[in-house]
Amino acid sequence: AGDEALNRNPDFLYTLFVPDRAHFSLPVFDQPNLKGRFTLELELPAEFVAVANGPELEKVEVGEGRVSYRFGETRPISTYLFAFAAGEFQVEEAEVDGRRMRMFHRETDAEKVARNREAIFELHGTALAWLEDYTAIDYPFQTFDFALIPPFQYGGMEHPGSIFYRQSSLLLDETATQGQLLGRASVIAHETAHMWFGDLVTMNWFDDVWMKEVFANFMAAKIVHPSFPEVNHDLRFYLAHHNTAYGVDRTAGANPIRQPLENLNEAGTLYGAIIYQKAPIVMRQLEVLIGEASFRDGLREYLASVPYANATWGELIEILDARTSEDLRAWSSIWVEEPGRPDIVTSVHHASENRMASLVLFQEDPLDEDRVWPQTLRVVLAYGDSLERVTVPLLTEATAMDDYKGRAHPDFILPNASGVEYGHFHLDSLSLRYLGTHLPEVKDDLVRGIAWGTMWDAVLQGEVPADSWFDMLLRGIATESDEQNVQRLLEFAGTTFWSLLPLDQRGEAAGRLEEVLWRRLEAAESSTLKSSFFAAWRGIAVTAESQVRLRRLWEETETVEGLRFSPQDFTAMAVALVIRGVDDEQEVLDRQASRISNPDRLARFEFVRPALSSDTASRTAFFESLSDAANREREPWVLAGLGYLHHPLREAQSEQFILPALELVEEIQRTGDIFFPKRWLDTTLRGHASPEGVLIVEDFLLGLPEGYPARLEGKIRQSADLPARAARIRAAGVR
Repeated sequence: AGDEALNRNPDFLYTLFVPDRAHFSLPVFDQPNLKGRFTLELELPAEFVAVANGPELEKVEVGEGRVSYRFGETRPISTYLFAFAAGEFQVEEAEVDGRRMRMFHRETDAEKVARNREAIFELHGTALAWLEDYTAIDYPFQTFDFALIPPFQYGGMEHPGSIFYRQSSLLLDETATQGQLLGRASVIAHETAHMWFGDLVTMNWFDDVWMKEVFANFMAAKIVHPSFPEVNHDLRFYLAHHNTAYGVDRTAGANPIRQPLENLNEAGTLYGAIIYQKAPIVMRQLEVLIGEASFRDGLREYLASVPYANATWGELIEILDARTSEDLRAWSSIWVEEPGRPDIVTSVHHASENRMASLVLFQEDPLDEDRVWPQTLRVVLAYGDSLERVTVPLLTEATAMDDYKGRAHPDFILPNASGVEYGHFHLDSLSLRYLGTHLPEVKDDLVRGIAWGTMWDAVLQGEVPADSWFDMLLRGIATESDEQNVQRLLEFAGTTFWSLLPLDQRGEAAGRLEEVLWRRLEAAESSTLKSSFFAAWRGIAVTAESQVRLRRLWEETETVEGLRFSPQDFTAMAVALVIRGVDDEQEVLDRQASRISNPDRLARFEFVRPALSSDTASRTAFFESLSDAANREREPWVLAGLGYLHHPLREAQSEQFILPALELVEEIQRTGDIFFPKRWLDTTLRGHASPEGVLIVEDFLLGLPEGYPARLEGKIRQSADLPARAARIRAAGVR
């Protein structure tokens, strides 16, 4: 057996065979449509425990400090789903709705485990019960265990009977934000949904890998509702999907949801935001198109028709097509088989200064290929605090809203107001002007959140100046009441500050942003909000006053009322201080290392420490060490270190790493796990917005040899899009 997919660590190991890595360790053909029943026996050191897909049948001593675990035969599964983990894990056990569950973890903080334990088991139980009811199929596997692995490459992986999670995804700190709590519920629901969608019924080939991911994300959005009754879930869906999907679909590297795959060794290149974020939006539109009951019944028939076997997208479409008069094949050809998004333009002609002679919604193909994306828009027309909602089918190139001829122009018109519509929505000039001044005052949380996202598109398109957008963000952060919208505004503020504002404006802008964030931090009533504002403040903290305060907080000579910092918070503060250039960086790093009691977290800290150094030679040596695949095995650690190298405060010094990082991408795709190439690219490029950095990427793309993998080139173009836009926006804003 080879070690390539066994992920060995000093006192534990775990398999990760997706998408085609089982053959590194087992004599098998890696194809999703070749399913088998697996049995497993492991001989281990006596202090190790183990978890696998099948039920644990026995554990016996075999002498000389070793034990043997024997696991029973599994149900039929694909090779990429076969899995086991073994090592020095702690085991928590619970019974939820009559089902025994075990949680394997390596957390040494007993208080942290106790604080999270009940919620983790309860969220799994809720997801299982919901899915059994929705699918009308009992949980299809024998056991339900899960392992929490500190350096795990993904948020989670759906091995039946032994789900693997990144430990930090589930064991949250006391300072967890609402977004982190929702994220934990979502990843648990996502991986649990895979037991039916992907594990029970699997795609026939990896060109349909998106099917298992879309249904996992689509179901997860439904499952989390009852656990968070206070959350606006329509807003949650919009915030969780649209901006990330747009981040790919607005680029020259956009790809369709369903992509052909000639060789399984390139299956990892299929994964990304289009599968995980765009596809659930498209599936929500399909559910609306044919009706919720018909959609559910079609999925039940699909799952029941091929249990423990394989199916294609075409087979599912055939089942759903029989339940509707709509032409689902034509619908699928544009939404699933084509890349990109439509430009949707709100066109208003005025009969007088404020009277509309016509109101028409146009859609245009940004590639000039005459494509039409049929969808139904939920248009909002705002008159003061009154919102008129109108359903408008946009099935052709244009739809006129004739009922509004002669009406006064509303304060603003928002054509994507349900949060399910998909496209680049260009607002009319009066709406753009009104929202540019009054957006924070819009009363409806969902409409306000969508309007913020629509304006962000306008900023990236150059329709709204970055400095006026930044001013509006400050007003929005100061007054925003919905916690989900707060989190998105904080993300926009960080990206705007570090990437879009010209360097000569950064100092003055930092003082204003830090002041607003600290004021909101002190006034926030919930710990989740306090955590969000503190993390955002710490991410800026470039003024002398803020750096002094950050130092006092790290040294624990100052506290924040109502906010108890975790060990990870103190590590993040130490990192922020060092990147900002404290004189005693080695003492800061030594002291922080001495504070870390968990061996896994300490190992991670020591790994990334050279990337934090102010010494250019140390940082260069760290980067050069990553050319050895063995030093890239713990991918989350690598990405953390890469992020420190390319922090925006080090933009000029780190440009030297851009070209060699790009040159490594093809090898990283061959040796790394499925998300690593794109994350490597994002982490390398997102701290850069200089003309010099952008030119390095453009020259690399121009010089690509014939035969360079097209999907890999597409990922480079996706990651390079925001830096290129940021460089143009910075240049336009220079005073």
